[in-house]
Amino acid sequence: MALFKDMLHSDESLFKNELALDYSFLPKILLHREQQQRYIAAIIKPLLDGKNGKNLFIYGAPGIGKTAAMRFVLNEMEEETDEVVPIYINCWQKNTTFKIIAEICEQLGYRLTHNKRTEELFEVVKNMLNKKSAVFAFDEVDKLEEIDFLYVILEEIYKKSVLLVTNYNDWVEDLDDRVKSRLMPETLEFKPYNLSETRDVLKQRMGYAFVPNVWDNDAFEMIVKKTAEAEDIRVGLHLMRESGNIAENSSSRKITLEHARDAITKINQFTIKKSTDLTEDERTILDIIKKNSEKKIGDLYNIYKEQEGKLVYKSFQRKIEKLEKNKFVSVKKTSGGPEGNTSIIKYAAETKKLTEF
Repeated sequence: MALFKDMLHSDESLFKNELALDYSFLPKILLHREQQQRYIAAIIKPLLDGKNGKNLFIYGAPGIGKTAAMRFVLNEMEEETDEVVPIYINCWQKNTTFKIIAEICEQLGYRLTHNKRTEELFEVVKNMLNKKSAVFAFDEVDKLEEIDFLYVILEEIYKKSVLLVTNYNDWVEDLDDRVKSRLMPETLEFKPYNLSETRDVLKQRMGYAFVPNVWDNDAFEMIVKKTAEAEDIRVGLHLMRESGNIAENSSSRKITLEHARDAITKINQFTIKKSTDLTEDERTILDIIKKNSEKKIGDLYNIYKEQEGKLVYKSFQRKIEKLEKNKFVSVKKTSGGPEGNTSIIKYAAETKKLTEF
């Protein structure tokens, strides 16, 4: 009988390297981001010639390759020279001046940071980096709680490039004038991958992650379409992993349309971000909305200011947009009436969406 012919044995797997489905995985070739990589490389190239570099503000929606392209260029630079030091900081994890300076010390191999003040640590950083050149790459800069470190880097590191990455195109506008005048960054926008580019990127990851020929084409195309609709490669990577797990759990040697469909139905059972991942400001605003659900955004901002919130109204609006994007709140636009156009903000207590990948 051929009853067990198409069933996966316990010692077999559809996955060749599941880590290739992590968003942080960097392929040997970064597809459809060549133009952006050349732009980033041009910004830091003067450093390779012993000159001061330029600064760059990189923005675009989540999951479209901003961080990957930047890291790819930094890796290429490391292979080219030892005279330019790459410093990469995720500002979600390191969001204060002290944490950032301490992390730079760690990356430079200086670990005697205990009981030292920020100023002392920066002196160490300055003395080490001013012997060479440096590229400072600050990812997710909208998570920063303070930006003092930017001023001292711009002022006291001789030869450097500063790369700032965020989802928000107006983040630079809120910078302190003394920082903005020294930064004077060029701007690079990342646009979402189109359907064809999405297919190429996911097919490349499939080659890294899965045993050959385990995907039915219809199943893969369903994942591609869903990912292109979401305009977020992380969605596709998550769905490919989930489809593979579902197929393995059913002992299937193939990832079928049914497995892909099951993975997609699960996509709404999770949240994009956990509330513990939010910044202090974002948690404060979310708590205000929770206690004052379905109020106008202006009223919520007044409550926020009464609680001694420091954000200006525009930054407060941007935080609301981020909370909406991550499904913590819903926003209903209204028009007309005595107060003109406004937004009603509702706390999304029961909302469940996709986990951070």
